[in-house]
Order: sequence, then structure tokens, then C-alpha cells
Amino acid sequence: MTARAASTVLVGRQPELAGLREALGRARAGDPVTVLVGGEAGVGKTRLLEEFGAHATGDGARLLIGQCLELGEAGLPFAPFAAALRDVLRHDGPAAFAGYEAEFARLLPELARVPAGAAAPAGLPVSDTPRGYLFDLVADLFRRIAEERPLVLLIEDLHWADRSTRDLIGFLVRAARATRLLLVCTYRTDELHRGHPLRPFLAELDRARGVDRIELGRLDRDGTAAILADLLGAEPAARAVDDVHGRTQGNPFFIEELAAAGDPVGCAVLPETLRDLLLARVDRLPEPAQRVLRIAAAGGTRFAHQLLAEVAGLPEAELEDALRAAVAGQLVVADPDGDYEFRHALFREAVHDDLLPGEHARLHARYAAAIEAQPHLVAAGRAPAEIAHHWYAAHDHPRALIAARAAAAAAADRYAYAEQSRLLERVLELWELVPDAGDRLGMDHLRVLEETLAAATTAGDYNRALTLTRAGLAEVDSGAEPLRAAGLLHRRGRLLALLGKSDGTAEVGEAYRLATGVPDTSERMRLLADIAAHLVKIDPAQAAAVADEAMAAAEAVGEDVALLPTRIALLCRTDQAPDLGLSELRRAEALARATGNAPALVSALVYLSDVLYELGRYAESEEAAEAGVSEARRVGISRSTGAYLLSNRAEALIALGRWDEADAACAEAARIDPPGVSGLHWLQLRAGLRLARAHPAADELVGRALAFLARPYLWPNHRLPLRELRIEAALAADDKVAALAASRAALADERLVDLPREGWPVLSAVARAAALVGDAALAAEASAVAAVLPARYPAELAHAAQVTAILTGVEFTADAPVAPADQVGAAVEGGGVAVERRGGPAQRPGEALPAWREAVAQWRAVGQPYPLGRALLALAEAAAAAGEREEVAGAVREAAEIATRLGAAPLGEQAATLARRVGLRGAGRPGPDLLTSREQEVLRLVAEGHSNSRIAERLFISPKTASVHVSRIIAKLDVTNRVEAAALAHRLGLLDPTPPATPAQRRGR
Repeated sequence: MTARAASTVLVGRQPELAGLREALGRARAGDPVTVLVGGEAGVGKTRLLEEFGAHATGDGARLLIGQCLELGEAGLPFAPFAAALRDVLRHDGPAAFAGYEAEFARLLPELARVPAGAAAPAGLPVSDTPRGYLFDLVADLFRRIAEERPLVLLIEDLHWADRSTRDLIGFLVRAARATRLLLVCTYRTDELHRGHPLRPFLAELDRARGVDRIELGRLDRDGTAAILADLLGAEPAARAVDDVHGRTQGNPFFIEELAAAGDPVGCAVLPETLRDLLLARVDRLPEPAQRVLRIAAAGGTRFAHQLLAEVAGLPEAELEDALRAAVAGQLVVADPDGDYEFRHALFREAVHDDLLPGEHARLHARYAAAIEAQPHLVAAGRAPAEIAHHWYAAHDHPRALIAARAAAAAAADRYAYAEQSRLLERVLELWELVPDAGDRLGMDHLRVLEETLAAATTAGDYNRALTLTRAGLAEVDSGAEPLRAAGLLHRRGRLLALLGKSDGTAEVGEAYRLATGVPDTSERMRLLADIAAHLVKIDPAQAAAVADEAMAAAEAVGEDVALLPTRIALLCRTDQAPDLGLSELRRAEALARATGNAPALVSALVYLSDVLYELGRYAESEEAAEAGVSEARRVGISRSTGAYLLSNRAEALIALGRWDEADAACAEAARIDPPGVSGLHWLQLRAGLRLARAHPAADELVGRALAFLARPYLWPNHRLPLRELRIEAALAADDKVAALAASRAALADERLVDLPREGWPVLSAVARAAALVGDAALAAEASAVAAVLPARYPAELAHAAQVTAILTGVEFTADAPVAPADQVGAAVEGGGVAVERRGGPAQRPGEALPAWREAVAQWRAVGQPYPLGRALLALAEAAAAAGEREEVAGAVREAAEIATRLGAAPLGEQAATLARRVGLRGAGRPGPDLLTSREQEVLRLVAEGHSNSRIAERLFISPKTASVHVSRIIAKLDVTNRVEAAALAHRLGLLDPTPPATPAQRRGR
């Protein structure tokens, strides 16, 4: 992937940009204002000023820019002012200097070649012009420029300013008090060592009136992700963001350098240009300080003084002098606790990479030995991992093997499963390098593989876990250890399904065969439970049989079946329980809490939040999911089981109309980056959310979500929402061909009629597509599915009522009749909602009104604002066709309010368009008709299918006038052609029941 060298977006600087704009406003009002912008090198000061400068000039201000040069006190005096005055000379000419060219020549030498309007005072040569007089001239020049329009003077890199430049800035700030002048100066905070001359100067300026400070900090992780997305031209993987953010610590320049070096994830080696830049700072230090920095770099980005002293073996005074030089050079930062930290992780990386091979091994061995002897020298709980890291870096393989295994066990105790997985991978790596590894660890190689597989799965690294199952199955003897082989097979089948590679039934079936006939044990009971949980989405009948066997095994070994994930899963999907097993779930939750079984508790909360959502108890669903998110985070399973809780919470928040919170929950899921299909739910939800809000990134998210349909396998409850999303995306883009194709693909899905929760939203989208396109055959298919699709729970009933209303009000063209019968209907099982479809070329005005009233009532009872807003607009259309103007006004007003509250811009636009079409004004109050009486006459004839020439003949006007009327009608109704105008007129009842008399008829009266 090729990246641009520099980002074009300003990320994470909105507060600072707002502060500069506010300062400009004060300067415009006549107050002298100075803003000092500080930040470390590469943090984005120049980028911020570029953005502000563009705003200032666009707002009518004059912009002058100067830059200090890296020449120190011996450099060119007044360099930034010379650059600013050169811009004045180039744009305004010598006249801008009002005859004082000779005096200004001290700042701008080229002015000495311009005939001066006046000599220097008292006959002094140019070089001897008094500084105070010169400063007055500069201030007066800026004052005159600012009289025409506000002046913004930007001076960059003040840390390199010479004494003369600082004096002139101080004069402008404290003495000149020029009005309508905004002075902005930038400086690097990491250059300000203790004796830097800018330190006291900034302290003096802070005491002056009208001086503000802005400190630019490093970007957070989201800021790093935004810059990478802009540089790479695509959204980066979450792990790439984590890697780059960890190495750069949010410094924009470092982010750009790593991205430009290639794939950020694969960029393990620092780019040469960046390494040279970083090491140049180190080379400025005295040699003892450089030597101590090299020792410290082997210890990590953060290091304790006592540990460094143990490893360095230097006298305390010598060590402190070296550290003092590193701190003064802004390479190391000290904290009050006595620890130190490299200012940037990349500084440490560059110094560490510069170590000689022997030096590298010796230093790491000394660190390992020191921490083994005194574990308290590192943070509590970190000693095992630190020891393992240093022995590995020292290439002491036997010690590294034992230390890595011990560190992995310690990581598991802290729920740090990703770290455990990495450490166990190191054990596998070292196994081949240590001949007696099995004896040293007291376990066989297959056991290490199984532990690594479990850790990788729990950490959410499913691709690596799948590879480990293949390695494990190659080693296991299924005849001698059938349960061990069955466990590996089940894990493999589950991982294949989670990654969308297959449904895993072949592997799971073989696992069940191997587990059959094995004596009942806790291990067998749990394996059967897991097998049933896998089968529940594929073959519910077989899943129920295996679940019964698992529960019998649980009773045999004395295990409480309420803790079985299979039992929970089956209860959630049973058709016999009206509460979807809610009481059993509550019991499982309580038991898991009482026994401290965190994985069982998280699993119970996943199912509990899901069931509560299906029952329409959205607030309780959100609370259960939020509790589960906290628990999953606590025990380190956020990327595996816990990933479903984040998306469940987002789903409940969307239903509650708390869309900003839902988007934030989806953003958190994106940061966690759940693997495989476990990351699909949040992606599909956020794509739908952004589609409903017309977000600029909606298409990209929709594309990413729909790409999952190309996988060889998806569970039906994952696949069907994507079918709905594809239809919604096509409808949002007004792509009728794509909407029809997506609708037919959805109706062809063999699991559509088995899953009412997912099926009804799909059917609603299909019905809308049929109504938009006027496809009678598609409407008939939707009606047939609706007749057999159960509707028992609130949202399902509301969707059923909506489908009824849509199909009731569909108008079909004459060449696409629905069926010979006038009406085809079917009662929806359990819901009592009649789904019917009416055929013929047109419907009577208001025919769908009762059905839409029922749909609105159902959605109002459910409490989901967005589908309620959609239904209200449809109700308003039906009411308009029936002439119920007061009902139209109320429905449109409420829909508009919902759209505003949710930020659903398309819904708001549709409400505004409908209000305009039916002649509403203000807050939905009836107003004057949209069309004039003559335009209504023309529209009636258009609806009857007459051409412009025929309309002209009927109304005794010219064809050109008729064409103008038709164009105005199309524009007022916000449609694209006369056919749509005619259809809209029928649908909204824009034509009077009795046509007005033609001129000929009026003459004949």
C-alpha cells in the first residue's frame, strides 16, 4: 500500500483552531492579541497554522508569515520580520514603507536599492538607526496595514529566534499595542533546555495583557487512525493503528514517516531518515550521557532509577550527571516517583537498534539477572514478563524457554490473554532450540499447542488459532485420546465458522462421533455443551438432542446445567418459551456471579441482552450489555465473547434513539477490532446508522459490511441483516435496479422464513423496494413470505403491520398486474395482522390510510423512533391522498422532530419535501397550495398521459407555455420527470376529485 508523504487533514485540533479563531475575533474588534503556540517537534504546529491561515484570509484578514532560522544567536537578526516585510514589498510596493525605505533597509536589505523618500534621522547611517525608532516604524507599518483589514502575523520556530527578533516581538506585545493585529508565534517545547533564552522571554510575555498560550499535545489513538486513513487512502486495521500509535505516541510527523515507509504493520524497522533524525538529537549529548542512554534503551521506554543503577554499575554521581544531561536535552523525562521515560518511544527504539550485537546481548542478560534477583525493581506483576523478554533478547534459550512459560501463566492470571498467547508462541519457537524442552517444562509439545490455541482464541486471534488446530490435529492420536482429538476438532469447526470459511459441521460432527461412548466426565460434558451451542444455528433439532446428552452428563458429574452455554443458547431460541428463556437466563446470571465464573457470566449477559432486545425491553437490554462489556473488559475477553456485547449495546441504543451513544459504542468495537464474523454485527449496525444519517463515510462502511456476503459461509442471523442493508443502500442511492436485485436475492434466502427477528426487517425493505419500483411480482412474493412468517414479539408485529400497509397502498402499472384476484391476504401467525396486496393500475385515494395508522400505532408501542418516523411519513402521504390535511400536518411535524433528534438528515429532507408538496408551512401548519390552479390543470392532463402539444390544445395555450408549466411542476414537486409527477399526484391526492372545466367547456355554459 502506497501512502502520501504528508496528511492533508487536520486531526484532533478543533479546540486549538477554535481558540485561534476567537483570538482573531478579538483582534478584529480592536484588542491587541498575541497567541503563543507550543508543542514538541512534529506535533503539528505548522499544520495548525496553515489551517488557521486559510481561515483568516478567507475571513478577510491580511496574512504575513515569517520563520526563525536555525542559526542561533549568531544568525541573521530579524529574520522572520524580514520575510514578512518582503511579502509587503512584493504585494504593496515601496510605497507601503512611506518614505522610510532607508530605515527599513536594516530589516530588508533590498530596500537600500530603492530611492528613499527621506534620510535617516540625524544623518545616521542605516546600520546605526536607533532600535527604538526602528521598532516604532515597524509597529506603525503594521498599524497602517491593519487599518484596511485585520492583520495576522505568524512567526514560526521562536526557539531559534535571535535576541533582536525577541526584542522586537516583545516591543510589539508590550509597548506598541497595535490594534487589529493578531501575533501568533510557535516554538518547540522539547528544545527549551534549562538555560534556553526563550524560557525567561516567554515568562515575561505571559505577564502581558492579551497574551494567550496554546499547548499542542500528542494525538490520541483515534487521531492516529484518522491520519493513517488519510495517508493510506483506506481505513487501517485496528492492529496497525495500535502498532503505529504505540511507537509514535501520537506524534503526527512520526506517524507520517512510518506510513510513508510502507505498510505500518510490516514496518518493523525504522526508516533511515527518521532514525538519523532521532539519533542526531542523541549525538549532541556528552559521551557519558549517550552511554547511559544506550543502557537505558535496553530496559524499555520507561525505566526505574534503581534498576538502571544496578545494570549500569556506575557511581551514583556519574549516573546522575548523565541522566541530568539527557533530561536537559529533552530526550528523557523524569517523573516525581523517581522513574524516567524516553520522551518518545521512537527515540528509545532508535538508540536500542543502534546497539552492537554483543552489547545488545550483554545488556539484556544483565537486566534479566537484576530483575530475577530483585523483582521489586519493576512494576508489580511485570517481573515474569520482563525476565522472559530479557533472556530471549540475550539469546539464552533454555532460560528464555522457562521464563516464557512462567510469564505466560502469570499473564493468564491477570486475564492478559493476548500477552499469554505471544509468550506461549515464544515457548513453541524455543522448543526446537532446547533439546530437553519437555523435561524442563514438565509437559509435552501438544499440551503447549493446546494452551497456545486456547489463549489465542480467547484473545480473539482466530486465524492463528485455526493454524494451531491443524498443528494439534497432526500430533494427536485420536484412538488413544478421543476427547483430546474431539476438543481440537470442535475448536477447528467453530473457528472455521467464525472466520466465515465453512459452517464447521464436518469437524464438529467428527468431534461428536469421537466423544460418543466416552465415560461421563466434566471434560466430556463441556465438550458436548460446546458442540450443541455450535449446532443450534445450523440444525436446531440435532442441537437439542446433543444438549440433552450434555445436561445428562452434567447431572452425572454434579455440574449445574444453568452454567452450560448450550442450555442458555437453546433457551434463547426455543419456540415454546414466550419469554425466550428469560427466567432461566436470569438464574444463570445470578449463579455465575455467585460462583465467580466470569466466562459464564459474560456468556449469560450476551444472551440476556439479546433476549431483552427481542422482547422489546431495549433499556434493560442496553443495561445488561453495558454490564457485560465491563465484565468482559475486566477478564480480558473483549475481543472474543465480549465483542458481541458492544454490538448488542449499540443495537439497543439505536432502538432507543440514542444514536450518538450507539455510534460511540460501534467506534469502541472498531478499536477492539473483533475478528471474523464476530466483527460483522457492529459493522452492519454502524453502516446502517451512517446510511440513515447520510454520513460521508456511509458507502465505505456499507461496502465493508456487504463484503462479508462473499465469504463461503455466514450464519443466517448474520446473513439476513446484510440482505436488508444491501436493499437499504440501493434505496438510499435511488438505484432501482440494484434494489430489485437485492430484494430478489433476499427472498431467495432459504432461512428467511425461519428467523422472524431478522426476516421481518428484510421483508419491510423488500416491500419498500416493490412499492418504489412498482414491481407486482416482487410484491406478490413478499406477500407470500409474510403469510408464513411468524410475528410474536413487538418489533416483529410492527414490521408486519408496516408490510401490510406498504402492500396495501402499492400502485402497480397496467402492464404488471398483481394477480387475477382483486385481493390476496393472509393472517400473520400469532400477530393477527393481515398482510394484503391490492392489484390494478391505481388505488383509490386514502385506501392505505387505516393500515398506516395501524403501523404507526405499532411502532409507537414498540418505542423505536426511526421506523416510527418513516411510518409517520407514509401515514402523511396516505392522509394527503385521503384529504386529511390536519392528520398530514401532525404526522409530518412529528417525523421532522424525530429526524432532528436523531440527526437522520434524509428523513428530515423527506419530511420537508412532503410538507412542501402538500402545501404545509412552518411547523407543519396548512399553507397555500404548492401548485397554482393552472398548474393543477396541467398536472391533471399530464397524469392522463397527454403530451405537451395535446395539453396546449386542451387549455388553449402555446406548446412552449405548456412545456414551461410542466417544468415548473416537476421542479416544485421535486421529481425527475413527468411520469414521477403523475404518480406523485395520484399518491398524494394533489388533483381535485372533479376536474376543472376546460376553456371550451366554460365558454359553452
